[in-house]
Amino acid sequence: MITIESIRQARERINPHIFKTPLLRLHNLEEYLGCQVYAKMESLQQTNSFKVRGATNRLMTLPKEALTKGVVTASSGNHGKATAYAAHQLGVSAHIVVPENAPAIKVEGMLSYGAEVIFSVLAERFSKAERLSKENDWSLISPFDDYEIMAGQGTSGLEILEQLPDVDYVVAPIGGGGLIGGLSVAIKESNSRVKVIGAEPAMVARYTKSLAAGHPLALAEDSVSVADGLQALKPGVYNYPIVQKYVDEIVTVDEEFILKSTKLLLTKGKLLAEISACITLGAVIQGSLKVKPEDKVVFFLSGGNIGMEQFKKFAEVSL
Repeated sequence: MITIESIRQARERINPHIFKTPLLRLHNLEEYLGCQVYAKMESLQQTNSFKVRGATNRLMTLPKEALTKGVVTASSGNHGKATAYAAHQLGVSAHIVVPENAPAIKVEGMLSYGAEVIFSVLAERFSKAERLSKENDWSLISPFDDYEIMAGQGTSGLEILEQLPDVDYVVAPIGGGGLIGGLSVAIKESNSRVKVIGAEPAMVARYTKSLAAGHPLALAEDSVSVADGLQALKPGVYNYPIVQKYVDEIVTVDEEFILKSTKLLLTKGKLLAEISACITLGAVIQGSLKVKPEDKVVFFLSGGNIGMEQFKKFAEVSL
């Protein structure tokens, strides 16, 4: 299981390989969001994504014999880049299965760390990674459905509480549940007063629908969002009960508001983050999450791997 102690242990373990990212007050955005706005800048993390926390922790807890054989994972981009980085740091071979439409900037990042990139159709990337793991005796590294992955991601929650002890809300993107699983344990086990909110695309609302049903549900394979990093079609087996227990609310954000928030962060906040990261701001802009002017809200900017070809997606939306 993941515990506050396992998160603290993960922090000690991965500390030499990651950055303690800044928490910035964004006064320019407060008139638009109606609260005190803070941004946890994981877009400035190693590999430009929080994913390096979990991937590094997972690889560092593998037996040495397993590491010598290599690792394989499936990813929409950021986890693959993070796994490639962690493997490079430890001198391990890495093999990354990515969807055919993975952003070029993320694929280039994986290749820069010496990983092998293997393309797959979106719905088959996990099964393909599992098959390669069995065929080659490579250790399979889940992008989210793993306690050590969650413990690594949870280290960001410890940092937030140190940087802003009187925070009221932490709003994080939610895909399979690796980030918000670890983040919610770190925050709730340290200060239960803080509200942890997950924001997911309305087009890929796997947690909203699963929680309503009372058990994990798999979405249709054609469930796709502009938030390319939040494309998991089903909650993780290990993640789901943790989210049920610790996360205060899951809200959905429409495509229009995901794009609006990306443009708002760039043009008014003067910060650049990838579209999936900006969904957190979109939750407030759309009104899915209600906040007050006195609330101190941390928006978790999960990644910054955005290529120039993605700018056209939000360039024309109105604020």
